[in-house]
Amino acid sequence: MNLLAALQMTEPSALVALSPVVVLGLSGLLLLAMDAIGNSESRPRLLAGIATVGSVTAFSVAGGLLLRGVGQARGSGAISLYGGALTVDGVSLFFILIFTIVTAMVVVASYDYLKGKEHQTEFYSLVLFAATGLALMASANSLATVFISLELASLPSYALVTFLKSNRGNVEAGLKYFLIGAVSSAVFVFGVSLVFATTGSLQLQAVAAQVSTRELGGLLGMGILFMIGGFAFKTASVPFHFWAPEAYEGAPAPISAFLSSASKAGGFAVGFRVFVEAFPLAQLPASIDWVLAFQILAVMTMTLGNFAAATQDHVKRMLAYSSIGHAGYALIGLAALSAGGPNGDVLGASMAHLFVYGFMNTGAFLFIALVEYWGVGRRFEDYNGLVKQAPIAVIAMTVFLFSLAGVPPFGGFMSKLTLFYSAIEAGFWWLAAVGAINSALSLFYYSRVIKAMWIESPTDDLTLTGRPLGLYTAVIFAGVVTVGLLPGFAPVIETAQTVAAGLF
Repeated sequence: MNLLAALQMTEPSALVALSPVVVLGLSGLLLLAMDAIGNSESRPRLLAGIATVGSVTAFSVAGGLLLRGVGQARGSGAISLYGGALTVDGVSLFFILIFTIVTAMVVVASYDYLKGKEHQTEFYSLVLFAATGLALMASANSLATVFISLELASLPSYALVTFLKSNRGNVEAGLKYFLIGAVSSAVFVFGVSLVFATTGSLQLQAVAAQVSTRELGGLLGMGILFMIGGFAFKTASVPFHFWAPEAYEGAPAPISAFLSSASKAGGFAVGFRVFVEAFPLAQLPASIDWVLAFQILAVMTMTLGNFAAATQDHVKRMLAYSSIGHAGYALIGLAALSAGGPNGDVLGASMAHLFVYGFMNTGAFLFIALVEYWGVGRRFEDYNGLVKQAPIAVIAMTVFLFSLAGVPPFGGFMSKLTLFYSAIEAGFWWLAAVGAINSALSLFYYSRVIKAMWIESPTDDLTLTGRPLGLYTAVIFAGVVTVGLLPGFAPVIETAQTVAAGLF
């Protein structure tokens, strides 16, 4: 049975439901098989092509399943697989769209970035395996599956951060990322063990059932607190953000884009499902208030991320702290929940913001990759006068920065507006106020880059050699979509809020 015929089935099989995950994993294995059979390094275009086709195919399949209503109330309903260890629903498919399109942009951009470097096959396969782990994270419906898929996404990421082995800063960043990641995994697993000891189950719905029927005390609350710590690390939320600036700055720029966009969205995919489904607010004891914990995280993450970004001298490090600030905005999706509130709208607005963020933030880091390809420095003044040498790329970067700041007429304006409005609608106006103030602050440091590129004169003779097609394609594509998401935001937010409501 071919894929098209399978998609027409009323009740999709497990293979069809998980086909985006399968496509990503098989694409990574195909690259390794090619490397084992022959010298694939001599055909870098073929390697990039296979990785691109694999990620785009996974995106198309996930989009087709989402449009057909697979896993949603209007279609077959949520599909439970392997004894409830995995579930395919609208939320998982929506997040898979983010992972796969970011992966595709990163792979296309890496074709030029990796030119002349060794181990390109391993690079592309590791990116695809990390994306496979992220896709499984979005479908994880058991705390055991959550941990396994989280490690499947994390282990390739550690290797990717240290890909440039001859660069001391690269290796140092990877080591810090690995060590802090190991600690955070231990913290998360300890939290899972406490939840299992209290409820006797790892499957999310079974945990929720035990929570509603038992008198549970501080042990469950401690387990939830430790799990929040593991979640905060994956999303680079304060105070578990220490690894992010080091890893993002030291890693190859395309990998910085992948970690700050796709990997961050993967953390939120897990957090949204686990806390909403396993620990429903209406059934928890009054002494366990995980929403309050996320409110504190959201405020601290937004504020520290933006203030730290405003003090940076290097553009890439500024974007690293900026991505921390955006994690704070996305945390509103959990921080503004309440028993009986418009929770589907709030969570859906956060998901829609992550979708837009996937384009504008990935595009910004890929512009950094383009600048690194040209050998331009990393400081703000090194960007002086870039518009005279690369006007199209500079226009795209300007779009990304204004969109990240939430300035119209770009997609980031609509996603932030909807997110803040949803928080106000839910009765958490002060969260929206903190977010708006931080957005205004972010315009200061984003405008420093824009001023350098457009207004300042180059300090030295600036000559850019080459017009790398892959990097330009990825950057321009991200820029066009970021602009197009302003008029095209309605279907994104409607889909996100519809599928998010299914979790409640």
